[in-house]
Amino acid sequence: MKFQVHLPCERLLPYVRHLVISENEPENSYPILPDTVLVIGFQYQGKLSYWNGEQQHPLATAGITGLRDTYRVFHHTAGIGSVLVIFRENGAARFLRTPLHELFGQSLSLEHFFPPAALALLEEQLAGADSDQSRISLVEVFLIAQLNERPPDLLVTRALELIHHSKGTIRIGELADQLNISASPLEKRFRQEVGASPKKFATIVRARNVLAAMENGQQNYAAYLSAFYDQAHFIKDFKKFAGVTPEQYLKGLK
Repeated sequence: MKFQVHLPCERLLPYVRHLVISENEPENSYPILPDTVLVIGFQYQGKLSYWNGEQQHPLATAGITGLRDTYRVFHHTAGIGSVLVIFRENGAARFLRTPLHELFGQSLSLEHFFPPAALALLEEQLAGADSDQSRISLVEVFLIAQLNERPPDLLVTRALELIHHSKGTIRIGELADQLNISASPLEKRFRQEVGASPKKFATIVRARNVLAAMENGQQNYAAYLSAFYDQAHFIKDFKKFAGVTPEQYLKGLK
């Protein structure tokens, strides 16, 4: 198994958190939990799919996955190799002309978003590349060609900071008040820039913080959400997010 993290070049650093070379020899299925960033994947060998109930959905060789609030089970064939682009939370909007909230819960081919000829050339080059650094460089050149360096929405940037500072517990009315804007225009701008409503994004942040608390051995993770969920709702929402109950998740950490 290979999972090598690469920092992007300086031109992409404001928009891309990192790029990853991921390779796995055995065929495998595995759950991926929701996160706060969009991801582009380029498979230079092998195939990727995901399960929706009992139905398996093949994914394009080059695709993008939007934000989600539920876990998803992915499956890859033996010998898969991928370049993953992990965007910053408001970075993907500089490359995609489509409003990002339209990608929520979706895994789509990049043919919907980028020139097919440029995409086909990149896929051919990645398949023939002879080193990891060559593949990283090819993807960076492709992304730079698609980059629209418009200024970030500073209100959305501040909203992201406030949500993270509260660990996802801030109420949207309070968030709008702190930003001196009404909730409706805040939601519109946030969804276009980030890929989910502020409320949905805060839910993902809150859940990720609960998981981090559990992984760090903090036993008050349930109390942390007590203002928002009773125990039954907490367990239900946790299972929707992680695919297991809190008790099962804790057992898996031991």
